[in-house]
Amino acid sequence: MTKRPRYRDWRWQALWWLHFFLLWDTIDGQTRYTIPEELKQGSVVGHLAKDLGLGLSEIIDRKLRVASEAGEQYFNVDTGKGELVVNQRIDREALCGQRVSCVLPLQAVLESPLQLHRIEVEIRDINDNAPSFPSNHLYLKISELAAVGTRLRLESALDPDVGSNSLKTYTLGNNDCFSLKLKEIEDGKTAPELYLEKPLDREKKAVHNILLTALDGGNPVRSGISEITISVLDINDNIPVFEKNVYRVTLFENSPKGTVIVQPKASDVDEGLNGEIEFSFESRTPDAVLNIFDINALTGEIILKGDLDYETTALYGIDITAKDKGTPEMEGHCRVQVEVIDVNDNVPEIVLNSPPSPVRENAPNGTVVALISARDLDSGDNGKVSLQLPKGSPFSLTPSFSNNYALVTRGALDREHFSVYNIEITATDMGSPPLKSMKAIPVSITDVNDNTPIFSQPSYNVYIKENGVAGSILYSISAADLDLGENAKISYSILESKVQEVSVSSYVYINSDNGSIYSMHSFDYEKLKVFQIQVQAKDHGSPSLSTNATVHVFILDQNDNAPAVIYPSSAVHSSLSQQRTSRSSKAGHLVTKVTAVDADSGHNAWISYRLAEATDASLFAVNLYTGEVRTKRVVSEQDDSSQRLLIEIKDDGDPVQSTTVTVSVLLEDGLHEPILDLRQKTDDSNKKSGRMALYLILSLASVSVLSLVTFLILAVKCIKSSRSGGTCCMRQSDSEDFKNPNRNLQLQLNTDGPIKYVEVLGGDMMSQSQSFRSCLSPMSEYSDFTFVKPSSTTDFKDMINVLDASLPDSAWTFESQQVSI
Repeated sequence: MTKRPRYRDWRWQALWWLHFFLLWDTIDGQTRYTIPEELKQGSVVGHLAKDLGLGLSEIIDRKLRVASEAGEQYFNVDTGKGELVVNQRIDREALCGQRVSCVLPLQAVLESPLQLHRIEVEIRDINDNAPSFPSNHLYLKISELAAVGTRLRLESALDPDVGSNSLKTYTLGNNDCFSLKLKEIEDGKTAPELYLEKPLDREKKAVHNILLTALDGGNPVRSGISEITISVLDINDNIPVFEKNVYRVTLFENSPKGTVIVQPKASDVDEGLNGEIEFSFESRTPDAVLNIFDINALTGEIILKGDLDYETTALYGIDITAKDKGTPEMEGHCRVQVEVIDVNDNVPEIVLNSPPSPVRENAPNGTVVALISARDLDSGDNGKVSLQLPKGSPFSLTPSFSNNYALVTRGALDREHFSVYNIEITATDMGSPPLKSMKAIPVSITDVNDNTPIFSQPSYNVYIKENGVAGSILYSISAADLDLGENAKISYSILESKVQEVSVSSYVYINSDNGSIYSMHSFDYEKLKVFQIQVQAKDHGSPSLSTNATVHVFILDQNDNAPAVIYPSSAVHSSLSQQRTSRSSKAGHLVTKVTAVDADSGHNAWISYRLAEATDASLFAVNLYTGEVRTKRVVSEQDDSSQRLLIEIKDDGDPVQSTTVTVSVLLEDGLHEPILDLRQKTDDSNKKSGRMALYLILSLASVSVLSLVTFLILAVKCIKSSRSGGTCCMRQSDSEDFKNPNRNLQLQLNTDGPIKYVEVLGGDMMSQSQSFRSCLSPMSEYSDFTFVKPSSTTDFKDMINVLDASLPDSAWTFESQQVSI
């Protein structure tokens, strides 16, 4: 091998520096650079940031990067300088083969906001490949009878370079008989041939050794050498001749195997074996052709035996040889050019250029979510692709350039309905029939605080027993928030309000984390029966949202009060109560009546009476419900004059509460003296009786007037409300108060004959001692009233004392009939 001249080194360096000073321009919004191949790693292609109008700070902040559509990452961005630099060795011949133009498309991607710029880098060829022959030594045979002008086909040299650096010419070494001719085969390409200039004489020279040199047009020029050995043979002096030098055929890439592509025809004017022809592929035919095509040696038919792929190889050049059977063999050559026609056999592909960014559910229309491109390996209409989204999708595709799209929002998003949208994009080409593909792109939706907390129910009814332990849990409320994270975290609180003129916070408190409501102290049903709590649930979003709910707390009565004896007064004085009755009393005679009340309510306040002990149990009986003590039989002379009765009074609660009262009954022969004394007392109390009648009338009149005034006020309010377009309604409690302005206001009368007992009661069960009582003697002829002033609960015992001192025990009668006013 000869040593290259040194002048080529500095020429090569000058050429490299000439290409290093790049040219770039922007055409139709695309930036284009031109560089030579084989640049070193790190070589600068161009100042990308400056060409895109970016500052050095934006390079890092917006994460400038480049993506190659060729599959290999040949370029990178120097983030410190904003320059596009070579990342790895670029071989133009490996990338583009024999194509004259070699352009690498790139995509410059910017984030925040997402932007996509198209960049093209043109790779220019340098003369880095020397022409080479398929073999370094070629053996040929020629008959000595070959006429002057006979041509011998030689192997063509190959040069991967293009343009001026490609193969240009051939030179032939010095010899006696042959010269070099160039034969045009196609598209301006030539093939070398040996031209016989002088007749051959095998006896003078049987073998000719000639050097064939191939030269390219580069600077410096590169060359390749093949040694040709020509053997001169006798006899067969005619070669087979094809009808055409080149046969051109078109073939669809989906053609079935076994298809006959073409049948080249050749003839040989010789006779006998010298004229019989066999067809074959040229010995240097590449495997890529041999795997796809086959040839019939007798007929010359070329048959398809493999699968064609337009996207892999669109053009096949097949060299065919026709050999005769003479001695020596003679052969003719032709070329079959097979052009593959594209069919729509590639499904379009959807490429995600940037990962989708999470989107806030209140993002405005037009927010860019991701950058997408589409491609199809087919050509023409078969490679044109359109993208579609499903109908009703809250996203749309905005085209940018050359099958690039931006996925943007176009409708309202709601994370509570869809936290992730799997966006199905359909790509369809324009082939016939069209081919489709689908790609699902997940897009996450981030939460904003757009949902208020919602209670499990708008109001709650809580029932608790009185006398509970302070600090015990009353109820646990709960609210839910459809949002996420801090926006769904809920805190509970009690809104300020009054219960019996006291802040509700002194009754209960709430756990702000779980909504559990606890009591601050024990409740007493007799003092507080029901109250309300306004509870607020507030989330931790910004701004925070809240909602309220009402909790109605009902105190349930417990049997914690024993019956209290109102009459006889022994319950107050803790002394024996003495009653008198005549020995002439018959069976069923009312001796006395025990009266008791219970501060509880419901079943806990139902009172029953029972005779627990008696001096003579056969003489007296106690009514279970009224407490009346009556004789069971006729009093006899043998009965003791002093009878002791122990009466048990119990309620209907659980557990049962009870109390007892002891009544002493004196059996006497006559009661005329006490009656006379009573009559004298009633004479003295005539004035008081008249005053009590007057007070009764005034009380009834006051109640009536109060009821009438209340009714008139409600009527006026209803009329005003109806005139202003409102509605008029009367609360149930108002109507009940109107019907019964004073709860438990009762008038107890005895309608059998002259009035003997009148009782007017007002207030609740705890204030029944505030009453007006009138007691008459059974013997009274004047219907006299004994008036007793109203008394408080603390003065109830004194009232009993007054009643007890006003009349003898035998003067009391009790009737069970009640008339409620």
